[in-house]
Amino acid sequence: MLIIAIILVGMLAGAAAQLVFRSRKRPIDWTAAIVVGLIGSFVGGLIFSLIAGDGLQIRPSGLIGSIIGAIVVAGVYKLATGRAPGDKPRR
Repeated sequence: MLIIAIILVGMLAGAAAQLVFRSRKRPIDWTAAIVVGLIGSFVGGLIFSLIAGDGLQIRPSGLIGSIIGAIVVAGVYKLATGRAPGDKPRR
């Protein structure tokens, strides 16, 4: 049950990160949302939960950290590649 919750939180965090960085109206790329969200959720959620003293449990501090972590990961990806996660490569 915990793994399903982690995947869902990661997917929602990745979708939020895509909404922040999208430049035009386009649908959310759920594959990129899951990847960016899980990486951001792991990094940001873990750091925020440990700072708040919640340990490794799903708490509001970890959820907020997951979203912030996904936004940071999406920003780093955009800086490294020049395009937001989920954008199609330019030809």
